[in-house]
Amino acid sequence: MQIGDAEWLRTDPRRTAVGLDLDPEALNWCLENNINKVGSDGYSRISLFHGNVLQPLEAKLIKSEAEEQMRNISLSENGDGLESDGLESTLQESSSSSHDEKYLSNHPLPARDIVCAFNYSCCCLHQRAELVLYLKHALAVLSKKGGIFVMDLYGGTSSECKLRLQRRFANFTYVWEQAEFDIIERKTRISLHFHLKKQQKKIRHAFSYSWRLWSLPEIKDCMEEAGFKSVHFWLRKMQDSGEIRRTEGFGVGRDIKYEEVKHFQQHDSWNAYIVGVA
Repeated sequence: MQIGDAEWLRTDPRRTAVGLDLDPEALNWCLENNINKVGSDGYSRISLFHGNVLQPLEAKLIKSEAEEQMRNISLSENGDGLESDGLESTLQESSSSSHDEKYLSNHPLPARDIVCAFNYSCCCLHQRAELVLYLKHALAVLSKKGGIFVMDLYGGTSSECKLRLQRRFANFTYVWEQAEFDIIERKTRISLHFHLKKQQKKIRHAFSYSWRLWSLPEIKDCMEEAGFKSVHFWLRKMQDSGEIRRTEGFGVGRDIKYEEVKHFQQHDSWNAYIVGVA
């Protein structure tokens, strides 16, 4: 669950959120760091699952360590201990049963209004059949009353060559490194490095991904094959990579708005949001 998901929950108590990720460490981090942004009922409105998006029904429900700690704190603050044995026994039994593995297939959820796949995660799927399968799974959980699927993608001439971009922040420097691009398989390797200023420490390859860079027509074809009623593109031109090899923060070009388009001329760099309607 990212900050945007926490805001989605915080601004309306009727909202719920479901997350599915292949990395359990990331899921636990999200619960432990973002739950305080939601409110006291946050745990009851969030369901996070560990699994593969290509086999979602086999994903397992994640229980937060913070949630267990809250139970323990409640027990330790239980007055002078009178009649606490029965309460403690009940809570421990509940805690124990909560560790039983719950699969998504046995965890019915209401149809979703919005399904998101951000941070260019579609690039982790290298085969067309995999992408279509994922899109079918996403469509299957959407409400048929106007549910939407939203994903992002980047491109441009600079996306198909060796590239290194650096952004400086107050306490660290962030580096995006793009390896040479294979034009036949449309694959590259993306690595993210960090230089922590206070610790005087460099973390190389903090994250590294083998990506298949999809094109917008390919994405549209896959979404239509998966069964989406319509597909829409919102794009914006990004600043040329040659001008931002070294820059401060992420504020560059934020005043440029995304616009829905049916035609868009190639640039050095662009970013897109693609929306499929169920």
